[in-house]
Amino acid sequence: MATSRSFEPDAVDWRLLAELQADARLSFNELSRRVHLSPPAVAERVRRMREAGVIAGYRATVDPAAVGQEVRAFVQLRCRPGACLLRTTAEADYPEVAAIHRLSGEYCTLLELRARDLTHFEGVVERIGTHGELRTHVVLSTQYEGRPVGPLDTPRPVTPSAGWSPRGDGE
Repeated sequence: MATSRSFEPDAVDWRLLAELQADARLSFNELSRRVHLSPPAVAERVRRMREAGVIAGYRATVDPAAVGQEVRAFVQLRCRPGACLLRTTAEADYPEVAAIHRLSGEYCTLLELRARDLTHFEGVVERIGTHGELRTHVVLSTQYEGRPVGPLDTPRPVTPSAGWSPRGDGE
């Protein structure tokens, strides 16, 4: 989630964030030992990051399959005018929705869903389908997930198109 305040983490803040993302239950004493600062200095940095919205909260990570939610899927949705899921429903209407992302492009929304089984998933898809056109993707397995937020110092230059001039006249 974006924050209205500007905050530029320094190297120590990034180390604190890495430690907290790995284990949010660490005490300030343990964090201070790991990043080589005093506990009061660690507490002050964590407080500043919370106030700036950098640290948005703390939570337990639950394995959905371990609690009977075996199916994970992504659904692209192109809402019909006047039937937008985000404007015509509430969170309580779809407990199967784990995340909603607004998109640019052909589809307006990407939903992450959890369901007990494929029959349950099919019923959810039928209900969501009343809002517009769908494209579904059932997850077979997750090979990688959960990269912690860290600095992005590596530049990614854009490769210019070969054979196209900026003026559009081929020269």
